[in-house]
Amino acid sequence: MSGGRLQAQAPGALALPRESFSVAEHPAFVMLPAPEKRSTPQPWVFYAPTLPAYPDEAERWMHERFLDAGIAVAGVDVGEAYGSPDRSHPAFTALYEELIGRRGFAAKPCLLGRSRGGLWVSSWALAHPEKAAGIAGIYPVFDLRSYPKLDAAASAYGLTEAELAHRLDEFNPVARLAQLAKARLPALLISGDQDTVVPLEANSAEFVRHYTESGVGDLVTLIVLEGQGHSFYEGFFKSQKLVDFTIARAREGALTAPATNSPSPTKTSTPSKP
Repeated sequence: MSGGRLQAQAPGALALPRESFSVAEHPAFVMLPAPEKRSTPQPWVFYAPTLPAYPDEAERWMHERFLDAGIAVAGVDVGEAYGSPDRSHPAFTALYEELIGRRGFAAKPCLLGRSRGGLWVSSWALAHPEKAAGIAGIYPVFDLRSYPKLDAAASAYGLTEAELAHRLDEFNPVARLAQLAKARLPALLISGDQDTVVPLEANSAEFVRHYTESGVGDLVTLIVLEGQGHSFYEGFFKSQKLVDFTIARAREGALTAPATNSPSPTKTSTPSKP
């Protein structure tokens, strides 16, 4: 769906039933389908960024359709980590191990990154391509230089701005997207052509370029909403193509057995009230 209204104000945190708990001393959540729609292994979406305001009510339609299709949604709050391996990967992996090792979740979730969440999911996928069934993105960030920019991101990486600039090929997801193409990880991205916060050309279009130059351009779909920027426009969040892709990849991930060399399940989960 590419049409819809432009929502001017932030819609507030998503108010759907969830279980809240902690992994690796970080807040985490999981939204489960109705009991009659659950399965083993449980297909799921690994969502980012999980922050006090996200996921939000703008995404309600999308998450309701995931749940109605029998797909769980989970995420972990690592703060403003901007994809930093030291700041985000341990908690991401702890949540992954908790869900597949102790809760019967599928070995390969579909990763879903909204805006700066694109840095989180692409960074983790680059480190663990065998643990992902696909990447979906809503105006996703892949280039630290475009957002949040190096001066803002440097502290999350434990570096100065100059040090981060010198090591961009090591840390910037956009510099390493060919590795995801080599892993043949399918992707579907939706961006606006007037986005000045997360520019299309520097992020989603670069993702497509890397895949195309690697000979796997058929594995990535880019949906461009003409005349749209970085907003709450409904077309970003009521995209049937994005929902269908995410559900299909999550179900595909449930057909894959866990890797035999996966670490043992984490013991750090501390349940709390939903």
